[in-house]
Amino acid sequence: MTTENGGAARRSRLVWLLAGQAILMVLLGLWVTRVAVGLWPLTLEDRLSQDFAAHRSPVGNGVTAGLSLAASTEGIIAVTLLCVAVLLALPPAPRWAEAVFLGVSVAVQSAVFLVVTFFVERPRPDVPQLDGAPPTSSFPSGHVGASVALYGGLAALVLHRARGPWRYLAAGVLLLVPPAVGLSRVYRGMHHPSDVLGGLLNGAATLLVVGSVFLSGRGAADDAPAPQGTSDGGASPVPAQDGRSRRAGGRVVVVRHPHGCPDELAAEVRARLHRHGFTDQRWTSTTVDRPGGRLAEECAAGGVDLVVVCGGDGTVRVCADAVAGTGIPLALVPCGTGNLLARNLDLPSDPATALDEALAGGDFRIDVGRVEGDGLPPTRFTVMAGAGFDAAMVRDASPVLKAHLGWAAYGLSAARHLRDPRMRLSLRLDGGRRIRRRARMVVIGNVGALQAGLELLPRARPDSGRMEVVLFDPRGAAGWLAAAAHLAARIVRRPAPTTVQAQTHAPGGPVSVAAGSLEYFSAARIEVRFARAEGREVDGDTMSEGTRLTVDTEPGALRMRLPRAPGGTPSTARTARTSSTARTAPAARTAQL
Repeated sequence: MTTENGGAARRSRLVWLLAGQAILMVLLGLWVTRVAVGLWPLTLEDRLSQDFAAHRSPVGNGVTAGLSLAASTEGIIAVTLLCVAVLLALPPAPRWAEAVFLGVSVAVQSAVFLVVTFFVERPRPDVPQLDGAPPTSSFPSGHVGASVALYGGLAALVLHRARGPWRYLAAGVLLLVPPAVGLSRVYRGMHHPSDVLGGLLNGAATLLVVGSVFLSGRGAADDAPAPQGTSDGGASPVPAQDGRSRRAGGRVVVVRHPHGCPDELAAEVRARLHRHGFTDQRWTSTTVDRPGGRLAEECAAGGVDLVVVCGGDGTVRVCADAVAGTGIPLALVPCGTGNLLARNLDLPSDPATALDEALAGGDFRIDVGRVEGDGLPPTRFTVMAGAGFDAAMVRDASPVLKAHLGWAAYGLSAARHLRDPRMRLSLRLDGGRRIRRRARMVVIGNVGALQAGLELLPRARPDSGRMEVVLFDPRGAAGWLAAAAHLAARIVRRPAPTTVQAQTHAPGGPVSVAAGSLEYFSAARIEVRFARAEGREVDGDTMSEGTRLTVDTEPGALRMRLPRAPGGTPSTARTARTSSTARTAPAARTAQL
């Protein structure tokens, strides 16, 4: 994968991790202000603030004033700029990675702080305050979070780059600054102790996230060899996975989403196709009334050798619905908000590069799901279908924020639905007995990874011949925190497959483990019924509310043109790696939180 693609992947990982951090901090703030009120030790906070206020002295006032000034917005910005300038001026060469790490840590900590204060409202302690109070929530402490990002970041750089025993002393002194700032903020009546702890957590999480992106070494994906194949679309045929061979060039239909694929990208796609021998190009644009453009008509006319989709998962879904079962290969130019199918197939994040590598690869078959329900006409999907929390999140995501923040806009929308009521539903797998549950969300997936590699469905494979199901049912603020932490942990390191401790019930029936907030099932046919009409979504597109959702798997129905790894297989571990249990009876397993 190219350096450009690796950088884009790291930026995507950074945004995803920071979105998860913001959600966790919001949930923690809501727990402190709405759930833990009246619980020990929060009941001692007011007494502690009053004791500090009663024992103030001129010396204490002066020392804490200096600490608050050092951690103020002006002080933090001044010290950060000075440190960045020094890092860039150090011989023998500018330390760009360290400078970016420090500057980004301070900046994004402030951004997360502002997001949290937007959702969490907490008044400041009811004592005389020695500083002017800004119009933000008392939780978390912005002064403390900023001091952790700056002085904790400097301590990390000292330990990371410096040599000699003195570095431990220097790092220790730097690490004493944030707790000293926190103590001064409580002394001056500006924050509760739990606000200080929230600031320490926010700053520390920011350093971990930003450091993992800018200071740690690149992952194996960045150093992987480029897929084999001729970049100029030579005349030699490339064998397809299903036994066919393909010739270079031919007639191609390009389906373009006009907003996701601007004119510059369209011109690049046209040139790359021409370079690979596709001189006969038929272009069609999507519209609200015709989300697949004229693709169906072009395919019906015959003679189509390749379909190229320039758009996001919604456009891919419509096009896949049209070509599944026809044998016409589909190539992706991922330029939408989520691009989850492209991510799960390990395509490069750069749209033109993804097309170039796919055209130099081969054809491989993946499954599709066929979903229907009351008020929902049958349609195919390639990624996920669901109902409940995820459908509400997709429905209420701001188009303006999606245009500017991309998929991170879904995280902000999700925060609005944390208190939505649970659903009553029944689940039927491959015609077996009905399983009754309560849940906040049900997701049926052909693939399992969300942005930045977060594995919502760890065992999902696009060529397994079945669909994976997850029921998501956190209880209260503590449940949300535990579930979010469990899922966020998958970003940093992918967990080993969950061991299923099988307890057979009836022949062909589901296998279950224990109870928990995340419960997994697997089957080729899934029937879900809800006690009342619920919102539904398919591949990121909101569908009408209804009480039924039925999904049938169509194994190998979609022929994809993908990059070819050196061994001749698709360049995605998710496609090539099918476990020995891939085609067994439906199963259920639970992640213990």
